[in-house]
Amino acid sequence: MHDSRPVSTLRTPALSRLRLGWLASWLVALALAAFAATQARAQTTPSPQDPPDVMVQKAANNVLERIRKDQELKSGSPEKINQAIDELIIPYVDFEKTTRLAVGRYWRDATPDQRTALVREFRNMLVRTYGGSVSAITPQAKVEMRPFRAEPDATDVVVRTTVTDGQRDPIPVDYRLEKTDQGWKIYDLNVLGVWFIQNYRNQFSSIGSQGGVDAIIKALATRNQKMETPPAR
Repeated sequence: MHDSRPVSTLRTPALSRLRLGWLASWLVALALAAFAATQARAQTTPSPQDPPDVMVQKAANNVLERIRKDQELKSGSPEKINQAIDELIIPYVDFEKTTRLAVGRYWRDATPDQRTALVREFRNMLVRTYGGSVSAITPQAKVEMRPFRAEPDATDVVVRTTVTDGQRDPIPVDYRLEKTDQGWKIYDLNVLGVWFIQNYRNQFSSIGSQGGVDAIIKALATRNQKMETPPAR
């Protein structure tokens, strides 16, 4: 039986803790952890060639440091959010793979132009949905890196962290990374036991069953039009 909801319906995590967790992540992957692992001011540029846990920690520090210094970003400026994402997040995320896995079997049916549209609209939806919550980040916010274990020749790993801000219960946030020719890239994350890709795959599968790839693109574009944050240039 087909889902009777309009194709423009896309659910996002409703619980405040889950929403805060997505923010803490996807303003790091659309949130390479907006909360820092330490309060250190001296920042080091992360590299995909770093070990995966080191890369995540460095990138988290850089994101939080930018937020602390840039009041326009902290206030939710769309331009500043897009700039921070382009400079501090996109280099460490395989966003095409994230989109491909979230769209599932419909990605195989998509033309090159449709795939480009899917990646663009999905990214813009995430910026709109979570980027505006950057003002919720408190000075006490931090990410505690949990012990990292992986085989020396591993090409797909999970980096586990716990997000705290001194006001809410700790939020477990885990990052899944793949080793590519360009180094380690984040492509999925888990907040409070919910994997990001699986959450959206379920929704895209329902929408795609009604109208294929075009229905998914339309659903994303419609949601973006209803939200205030301008899309990335």
